[in-house]
Amino acid sequence: MTRFIPAAAALALAAAGVAAGPAQAEGARAVSDPYQWLEGVEDPKALEWVKQQNAKAEAELAGTPEFRRLESELLAIYDSDDKIPAVYKQGDWYYNFWRDRNNPRGVWRRTTLDEYRKPRPQWEVLIDLDALNQAEGENWVWHGADCLRPDYTRCLVALSRGGADADVTREFDLSTKSWVEDGFFRDEAKGALQWIDRDTVYAFTDFGEGSLTSSGYPRIVKEWKRGTPLAEARVVYEGQDGDMYISAGRDHTPGFERDFVVRTIAFYNDELYLRNADGSLSKVDAPNSAQKSVRREWIALELREPWTVGGRTYQAGSLLAARFDDFMAGKREFEVLFEPTDTTSLAGASFTRNHLVLNVLDDVKNRLFVLTPGTDGWSRRPLAGLPEFGTVSAQAVDADQSDALWITVTDFLTPTTLMLGDAGEGAAAPEVLKTMPAFFDASRHVVEQHFATSKDGTRVPYFLVRPKDLAYDGSNPTLLYGYGGFEISLTPGYSGGVGKGWLEKGGVYAVANIRGGGEYGPRWHQAALKQNRHRAYEDFAAVAQDLIDRRITSPAHLGIRGGSNGGLLTGNMLVQYPELFGAVVIQVPLLDMQRYNKLLAGASWMAEYGDPDKPEEWEFIRTFSPYHLFDPSKDYPPTLLLTSTRDDRVHPGHARKMMAKMLEAGKDVRYYENIEGGHGGAADNRQAAHMDALYLTFLWQQLARR
Repeated sequence: MTRFIPAAAALALAAAGVAAGPAQAEGARAVSDPYQWLEGVEDPKALEWVKQQNAKAEAELAGTPEFRRLESELLAIYDSDDKIPAVYKQGDWYYNFWRDRNNPRGVWRRTTLDEYRKPRPQWEVLIDLDALNQAEGENWVWHGADCLRPDYTRCLVALSRGGADADVTREFDLSTKSWVEDGFFRDEAKGALQWIDRDTVYAFTDFGEGSLTSSGYPRIVKEWKRGTPLAEARVVYEGQDGDMYISAGRDHTPGFERDFVVRTIAFYNDELYLRNADGSLSKVDAPNSAQKSVRREWIALELREPWTVGGRTYQAGSLLAARFDDFMAGKREFEVLFEPTDTTSLAGASFTRNHLVLNVLDDVKNRLFVLTPGTDGWSRRPLAGLPEFGTVSAQAVDADQSDALWITVTDFLTPTTLMLGDAGEGAAAPEVLKTMPAFFDASRHVVEQHFATSKDGTRVPYFLVRPKDLAYDGSNPTLLYGYGGFEISLTPGYSGGVGKGWLEKGGVYAVANIRGGGEYGPRWHQAALKQNRHRAYEDFAAVAQDLIDRRITSPAHLGIRGGSNGGLLTGNMLVQYPELFGAVVIQVPLLDMQRYNKLLAGASWMAEYGDPDKPEEWEFIRTFSPYHLFDPSKDYPPTLLLTSTRDDRVHPGHARKMMAKMLEAGKDVRYYENIEGGHGGAADNRQAAHMDALYLTFLWQQLARR
């Protein structure tokens, strides 16, 4: 809900990082690991090993006409000119970043609303990344642009080499469409610059030795004046070594200009400070676990733990609102805008000029409501004119100027639709602006929701996409996907790649809404933290077993896929439940949970998994560390490991070392490491098509066998 405050969940996915390099220094506890040399990201010996593994995977998976046809089909989808160009409004213009076959690294461009309404809008290109790369001999990947209001002519543009989290910041002049000579510039590092005014920015980045947290993120934020050395910038705030991320920003809302500093200690553990005119900081005295959002005269608090204040206890998952100035003056009088139930949770909230739009998940199905402040409190009504199916989301177009909303509707089989709506009472039905074309034949499939029962009796939902004429004989190739971490919810969404590469060919697709995610709010997430992590894996195994029990599939025909925390999930499925699966895909994973906190951004996730350097916590962490649970004497299903050399968030050493261990034990395993791509695995559409074709080909090879 806040324009500039980096939420912890966003940090998990946001582009910010240091350049990939060797592992950080070893801690006090010795680790015996014969494959630790593979943690040297750019070490020539390690890269030669990677090259050898890549060659073997390519020879096995990519050498057939069927692979090349699939790769070509996927690339055509990813490069399609008919995809919806998502836009955001700045001033009178609507901006978009776009990749296609002619612009593999992409163009940053803009248009007007009237033009955008047309089937083929005319765009003004602002930055051509492919041309820039050619001119500078670089491999830049777009990380976004922040333009200074009210005229939006000066922008801070973030660019990453190869798609790593690490990026640089450069100042760009929209009026001349050129880089500002001697403008603001930030060297490659995790962090950012944020506008204060035309000649001043907040800088949080690598300032040299001791300026980063143990997670490798900025520890210090400074106020930097144009034309002065960054080293001489004024320190605004210094965090602790053990913090996760320190940042600052200005809310430029007219009449409500405020500056804030955010101390993110860990995921869902942060402190928010109002920066006063004299430079002093006043803490926003709300629970660290709450998401704190300030908008115009309001502060909104989304609680992740029960909070007793002002003689009342508010339950976890609630959304509270109060007037910001009153709150800072010590008043603790709140309006409860949302309270969860056994089946509902808050999926999102977006302020418009006069309203607050709530997105509520009810058994993982979206419902939108408009809340309006008045003299007698906040009124509530459903947002009218929306379809009753699929995933629905709403976001303000320009919260300072209007009540307009971007509304998107999608599901597994229905191409995404973008609409322009209005939160005002009595507003016309949303206007359909764009509809994605159908990239695959969905006519033969249906979508269902089922519930599995986990080991402890918990009811776990999952979505099933199956052929209408499915034979319930256990022979259907089935792909089960999951994540289960960081309070991230998995809701139905249209994927041309999954549709073309899996569904259209007759496959069954399932998505598991396991604990650790956010489908039922904070309680669902917190149920699988640290010593309770096993519940996420028990949930996923229960869904797999339910698919088998329903005769939708059988272990020989059931494959799984997951990335990042989802790679940790599928890694645990491999070593703990090998009998349930016929193929396992593990992407950009965490696997060595004894050393994860010493590798790149790993220390920032200890609130999720625990601290392996504490003996009492290592005792439960080791129970979900696939690298240590691997048993060379056991049989495991065929496995594919995918990662990226330029992933400077989850260290590629996790996948490398697991591959080496499985390979030495003679297991059925293959490995592919993209040289670029960062944590997303691919830096452009061609790389994405190649990676996706690899895992889809692997799954068909393994699961279609009779």
